[in-house]
Amino acid sequence: MRARSALVYTVLRLLAFLVPLGILLLFPVFQELPWLAAVFAALIGLSLSLLLLRRPLDQVTGGLAERNAARKAENRERRSAAEADADVEDAVVDRSRPDDQR
Repeated sequence: MRARSALVYTVLRLLAFLVPLGILLLFPVFQELPWLAAVFAALIGLSLSLLLLRRPLDQVTGGLAERNAARKAENRERRSAAEADADVEDAVVDRSRPDDQR
């Protein structure tokens, strides 16, 4: 994931909320009830982001998926190396035991 794509998506989501909020606060009804303006702006922002921000969201989630897959592959390599090390240690311990304790 590139930090730029996450930053662009975040800024666009904030704009999708702040622009409708600013417009709604121009109306006298919402000046008396600013929390209602915030609720409507959140709903409008959510709708706009679902409709218009699909590509930036795909870029961000695609980058996160790639990074997650790379981490899983790295962890698999670490586990297989640890398992091989454990097998060698077990073989050494087995060889060091007398035959009557096996």
